[in-house]
Order: sequence, then C-alpha cells, then structure tokens
Amino acid sequence: MKLYSTNNKDLRVSFKEAVFNSLPADKGLYMPVDIPKLDPYFISNLQNYSLQEIAFEVAYRLIGDDIPADDLKKLVKEAINFDAPVVPLDAGMAVLELFHGPSLAFKDFGARFMSRVMSYFSGYDDQLLDVLVATSGDTGGAVALGFLGVAGTRVTILYPKGKVSPIQELQLTTHGQNIRAVEIDGTFDDCQALVKEAFNDPALNQRFRLTSANSINIARLIPQTFYYFYAYAQLLSQGLKDVVFSVPSGNFGNIGAGLLAYKMGLPVRQFLAATNVNDTVPRFLENGLYEPRPSIQTLANAMDVGNPSNWVRIMDLFGGAIDQVKEKVTAYRFTDEDTRAAIHSLVDHFGYIACPHTAIAWLAAQAYQKDHPGEYATVFLSTAHPCKFPEVFTPETSAKIRIPAQVTALVDREKQVEHVEKSYESFKSYFLKA
Repeated sequence: MKLYSTNNKDLRVSFKEAVFNSLPADKGLYMPVDIPKLDPYFISNLQNYSLQEIAFEVAYRLIGDDIPADDLKKLVKEAINFDAPVVPLDAGMAVLELFHGPSLAFKDFGARFMSRVMSYFSGYDDQLLDVLVATSGDTGGAVALGFLGVAGTRVTILYPKGKVSPIQELQLTTHGQNIRAVEIDGTFDDCQALVKEAFNDPALNQRFRLTSANSINIARLIPQTFYYFYAYAQLLSQGLKDVVFSVPSGNFGNIGAGLLAYKMGLPVRQFLAATNVNDTVPRFLENGLYEPRPSIQTLANAMDVGNPSNWVRIMDLFGGAIDQVKEKVTAYRFTDEDTRAAIHSLVDHFGYIACPHTAIAWLAAQAYQKDHPGEYATVFLSTAHPCKFPEVFTPETSAKIRIPAQVTALVDREKQVEHVEKSYESFKSYFLKA
C-alpha cells in the first residue's frame, strides 16, 4: 500500500511509515494512492460473510502485502471480536449499534485494529513507541483499552478539563500501566493542536518515537470502513439494497470512512453528516466558505470539534470539488434542545435509549426522510453506549439503562491524571520530564 499527503500528491510512503508517522511533515493527511474497487460479486453477496471475513477482505484489498494475508487474518480476528448489529426501529429506519466493544464506543474498531497493526510492525525493533491521542470523550477510552498492556508502547491521552462525562473520565484515567492521562485546561481543539504541534517538533521527534492514535492516523480510518460493509450485509439479508447512512460527525473520521467504503464500491444512496452546533461543515456546504470556529461544549461532547481534521480527506476523496461532495453528503445541525427532545422521543415511541450523538444522527435521518420520501433504508449510527451520559436522561430513563460490567469495574479504581496548561511549552515540558 502506498500513500500520499493531501498537501503533496507526489509523496509516496509505505503503510508502515504512514502508521508510525501519523502526519506527513507538510501537515497534510495520508491517503491511499489507489483506492481499490471490491469485486461486485463479493459486495452483492455480503450477507454470506461474517464481520471478520468482511473486515479481512476490505483490509487486505487496501493494505495488500504490507501485512501478509495469514498475519492480517489473525490481526483482524483478535481486534474485531465483537458484533455491530443493525437493529430495526420501524419500517425504513434502523440503528447500527457500534458500542458493543470493550470501551462501549465505535472507536473500538479503529483503536483495537491500529494497536495490533502497530504492535505487529513494532516487533521488528526495540524502540519504545509513544502514542499521542487527543480526545473529546470516546477516543481516549478506546485507545486506552486498545493499547493497555501492549508491549513496547506508551500512550499519552490529552482530554479537555471538565468536558468529558464522568464515565469517560474513568475510562481515561484508571488504567495505569502504559496508559497516561493528561487533563488540559482548554477544549478538544486545544488538545488536538498540542498533539499536532508535538508531531512537528524536531526536538521531540529526535528523542521519542511518536505516533498518533487519533483518526488522523490511516490505521484508524481503515477499520472504520468495516462496519459500513457489514451493515449493508445485514440489510441484504433482509432484501434491502438502497441505503442512507446518518453519521454523528465531529472530527469527520467516521463519515470519512463511510465515504472511503463508498469509493471502494459500497452502494450508498446518501450520507448524512449530523452535527451539533459545532457546524463548520454544514456552513461550508451551504456557502462554500470553510471557516473553523472555537468549539462549543454540548451534550454530544465527542462531536464538539470546531475544526474537523478529517474534512480534508473527504474533500480529497472527491478531488476537492465541493459540488461532488454535496451530491453524496447532506449536512444537518441540531441544538442541545433538539437533542434532548430526540432522546425523549426515541424512548417514548420506540423504547430505545440513545446517547446524545446517536439521537442527533436519528434527527438527521428523520429530516432526510421527510425531505426525500421513497423506498430506501435509513440507518443511523449509534456511536456510544447511553450509560456514558447519565446526566442527559431523566431518572426514569436512567433507571432502565443496563450498566455493563466493564464500567462498574472502574468505579472503585484510583484516578491517575496529570494537569497541564494548554500552552505547548507546558505540554512539552511535561512530556520531556515524564
């Protein structure tokens, strides 16, 4: 597999180099030189394959011989060892549940796959691999569990003070071992900026072997395509072929993976980018002006991103043509008031308890169906287990939420966290001393 930078299409690096570099030196993002088309027969018969079989086929077509087939099969089997069911709500509407992994969030797909890929490649040398990750909530927990105890790695997770849920914070701060949590006095965008600046700091890179576990890393993007193909497989088993995916969108890695799957041949009618009031992309699609703003804290904290990194990848997939993007992506924005109402409506009408991000995706799905009546399946993505956001539910609804064992096990653990100012000098000083 060869990759280029979105800022330099003449650049060529291997998959291994892209995984460990995370970001090209020119501050672009890595993209595949060639996006392979899957065999149409395979796609039209996806219902006959398991999630692991689909994941291997997709990964192997992208990665090629950078990881031999037998090794890649073992890697996929170990990393993707949980389900992603499509649950019907009513005629024409279903939810793709992506929270059945160990950290109870869709990020488990990317984090577990990436950690195994890095461990596989790291087996060839002895230098410690320092993994940096900024999180607005769920990414950090998934990365922590994905890398926990993985030999030769050390993970540093940056998260914004006071802007993650209590359960999310427990998932970031209670593991110890090779996992370090750093609380930044700022926003997610500040955390992400610190990570990016670290990668472009020659002094740090000379002393440490740095890589990223954020969705800017191509090894995070690839496995997120798996569940789009698998969702389509489940729809095919029900005789459905025309699908719209509604995706909660913050840093736009999730929907970016869906669009990569589309470019690989997955037949998708439309993608819906469902955002909260951090609406940089909806505004761009409306007026053609890309104007990032400081992020605003909302109920859907994993989507509180004012300058989504992965948008450059989406534009790259469509050759930079906004008109082509708009043909395949429809964007919506919703307020916290809308989100609360949607959560209650899902409970009242379907008995379904959804996290705030999932509720926003449902709102977008409803809006699209209203504007585009017809015979097709709308699948909205549920990206996190509702137990992570107890503060958004009424006491009656909260009482109905089953708390998974992996969450209750964290409650009595001691938090281990460092507090750092949002300046790069403060973070660099911490990192050099740690």
